[in-house]
Parts: sequence; structure tokens; C-alpha cells
Amino acid sequence: MITPAVSFEFFPPQNLEASFRLWDTVQVLAPLAPRFVSVTYGAGGTTRDLTRDAVATLHKSSGLNVAAHLTCVNASRAETLAIADSFAAAGVSEIVALRGDPPKGSAGFEAHPDGFASSVELIAALAETGKFTIRVGAYPEAHPEAANTAADVDWLKRKLDAGATEALTQFFFEAETFFRFRDACAKAGITAPITPGILPIENWTGARKFALRCGTSVPAWLDDAFDKAIRDGRQDLLATALCTELCSELIEGGVENLHFYTLNRPELTRDVCHALGVAPRVQLENVA
Repeated sequence: MITPAVSFEFFPPQNLEASFRLWDTVQVLAPLAPRFVSVTYGAGGTTRDLTRDAVATLHKSSGLNVAAHLTCVNASRAETLAIADSFAAAGVSEIVALRGDPPKGSAGFEAHPDGFASSVELIAALAETGKFTIRVGAYPEAHPEAANTAADVDWLKRKLDAGATEALTQFFFEAETFFRFRDACAKAGITAPITPGILPIENWTGARKFALRCGTSVPAWLDDAFDKAIRDGRQDLLATALCTELCSELIEGGVENLHFYTLNRPELTRDVCHALGVAPRVQLENVA
């Protein structure tokens, strides 16, 4: 089995304690030499400034290749591109471009009167600057607002045609879900890399709720497995084994890159990476 290249997603910290947790997460995972690490945007753009600050700090202090999430929500075109320019000025040339989730409590996404109406418009504008490598989201199961998976494939193709070079998928629980989506993308003429997103399950109750919000199918066997493991106090062992098995199946199916949603809790992600043969190779720069 080949050793995959890995990347990691982090949340921006919203208080001092969270800042320490993020830095601890980076220290645990940086030695695995990720292709890049990304920092998310909150729903409705609520962490815009925090994301910008976290991206700039990580880029300057960690020596990692840092990608900033950027969305269309609650900002004009000029404001959004100004944020992108601030990333470029800080030396960050990687962006994960997303439409973004609407603010909590709202009925759905509404474009800013002077803003980008979709992720495709945002990607095209970023590509036109020539400053960034652009990654985008993809949905192996139908996005909650999409008619079906075929519509998601068509939309992904539009995003890639607009200037993106790689897609990172929403998480899923069975390898076959990804393989079906990958095959559908190939049939649609998509040739760009599609990297599976992996969610190590730190807490099954929380992960399950998150999955249902995202439109991710929850297999009955997974519910049963965690019910039994929680009763026996073995949920951490089960989570590590299941995540490692999922990643192994993906690698055996030809996947070369994996993107982990760490939730700023690095231990399970680290353990899975070690089990896959991803050994520590580098140390953080400028640790202080």
C-alpha cells in the first residue's frame, strides 16, 4: 500500500484557550509534512478576521503551506477581493474558495447586493488575479440544496473550469461513496484531482448530527458499532480502527491524497496517519 500525502483543516481560534489548542494541534501534526493546511471560515463569514489573522500567523510562524478559506457570504466583491489581497500580501498563495454557509437562523444563502452570487463567480475573479492556487469543495453525496448528485458533479465541473485546480470533498463514512462520485466525475470529463475529506470521529453524537446537517448518509452498521463501543468504553479504539480502514480502502482504490478535518483535536488524526505509514519528517520552524 502506498503512503498517502496528507493535508489538514483547522478552525480559527475565537479565544485565548482556543489559540493554544490550535497551536498545539499544529505542533502535533506539522511533523507529518502535510501538503498544506487550511483554516476555515465560520457560517455567514463570522470568523473572517480571525481566519485572516490565523492564516497570517501560521504562515509566518509554522513554515507550513497555509491555505485560507474564502467565501462569498455577507461581503461585497470589493471586500472579498480585498481580503484575498491581504492573504497575498501576507505571502499566502493558496485559497479554498467556497460559496459559504448562510448565517445561522437564515432561510438560505442570499448574495450580497454587490457581492459574488456563487462560488463560480468568486473562483473566476480569484483566478483572474493570477495570485492564487484555488481549491474548491465537492460533495460525494448530494449537497442539501442540490437536486441530486449529478447536479453537484455539473457544478463542480463549472468551478474547475472557472480556474480551480483541485477539489476537496465533504466527509463520508464508506469508501464506495467516494468511488461512485469519482467515477461520475470522470464520466463528466473532470480530470482535476479530487481529494477525499476524512472526518476522524472524536465524538459520535456530534459527528452524527454534523453528518445529518451536511446530507452525509449514516449507515445503520455505524450506529450499531458506536452504540456498542460507547457502552464498552471502546469508542476511541473503534474510531481509530474505522478511520484507518476507510483510508486504507481509499488508498487501495487509487487515492493518493487525503484531507483530514481535524476539528483542532489532532491526536486521532495523528494516530490514523501513523497507521497509514505517514511518519514524522519535519519539525516546526520558529517554535517559541
